[in-house]
Amino acid sequence: MPILIHPDPRLKKKAAPVADISDKLRVLADNMLSTMYDAPGIGLAAPQVGILERLIVLDCVKGEGEAPRPLVMFNPEVVAASDDLNTYEEGCLSIPEQFADVTRPAEVTVAWLDADGNPQQEDFDGLWATCVQHEIDHLEGKLFIDYLKPLRRQMITRKMVKLKREMART
Repeated sequence: MPILIHPDPRLKKKAAPVADISDKLRVLADNMLSTMYDAPGIGLAAPQVGILERLIVLDCVKGEGEAPRPLVMFNPEVVAASDDLNTYEEGCLSIPEQFADVTRPAEVTVAWLDADGNPQQEDFDGLWATCVQHEIDHLEGKLFIDYLKPLRRQMITRKMVKLKREMART
């Protein structure tokens, strides 16, 4: 699936809650996982592929020989967050080759519906906590660069505008 590149107005819109988990949405989730792995990335939100619904996929298993752990989350929400903070260098498939330190809660509890519509809840820490918060931000129309100082954000946005112009020429 093509991934939207910032700036794109769809990346700034709030995604609608998923009312009914249909086969069509399950196929979308599978396609998003394939797209994420191919990119390669560790998370992808439906708005990044132009679909304004509350769906994210992630898999933060990066160790050599470790089994992948793909997660599909419909209507995910952070229901608790630690006071402790972590700073990670974040990147985004919609903002290729740009990275910046972002500070977020170190641990979060997330509730969501799985692909079968069953309620799930799990505690995340480390890279998983950062990733799930980053992807949920996408559902709110927020990008990791929105955490940066205006000058740095503008610089990255200008680079993305240039990249999109170059991509349009090829």
